Amino acid sequence: MPVKNFEDYIEKHPQWENELRQLREVILLTNLEETIKWGAPTYTLKNKNVVSLGGFKNHYALWFFNGALLKKNTNLLVNAQKGKTKALRQIKFTKEDAIDSPILRAYIEEAIQLQQEGKSIPIQKNKELIIPMELTQFFQKNPEMETSFLNLTKGKQREYADYIREAKRSSTKDKRLEKIKPMIINQVGLYDKYK
Repeated sequence: MPVKNFEDYIEKHPQWENELRQLREVILLTNLEETIKWGAPTYTLKNKNVVSLGGFKNHYALWFFNGALLKKNTNLLVNAQKGKTKALRQIKFTKEDAIDSPILRAYIEEAIQLQQEGKSIPIQKNKELIIPMELTQFFQKNPEMETSFLNLTKGKQREYADYIREAKRSSTKDKRLEKIKPMIINQVGLYDKYK
């Protein structure tokens, strides 16, 4: 079932219901608008993403789309994927953590201020497409797959190439190749279902 609103999201993450509701209350005290993007509650200012909520197996989080630019409020921020995310930062919580509304409000207000000032980290364009050896070998055995791959946008090609290249074990690379085969044939991007 697709997530259409906050209540749908809570149904998917019942273990964090109280905590996510508390975070939402703090956010709704600001001038941010609530929407759903990528299947999660996202809060925007003039259609620009500012913060988002996330529920996971072992934690829940408050995401800051330009968190790397925060200067006053940084102690609680962590980079979700070092080396991958440039601007995105999060505050991670577990069951034991208390939600300190005034402190979180200061983080959110600073993020809103940055958005109002139009500050953001520029998106890196034209990242080089590096096709891993395993994908090249796969194409040599399956020329129709290479044709389908080349018909994808450069961005989608990069997503697939990075997906294979970033796997550490060859068995994982093989599993990933099998997974993406029908997606490439159907001209579907690796992350299209999240868009």
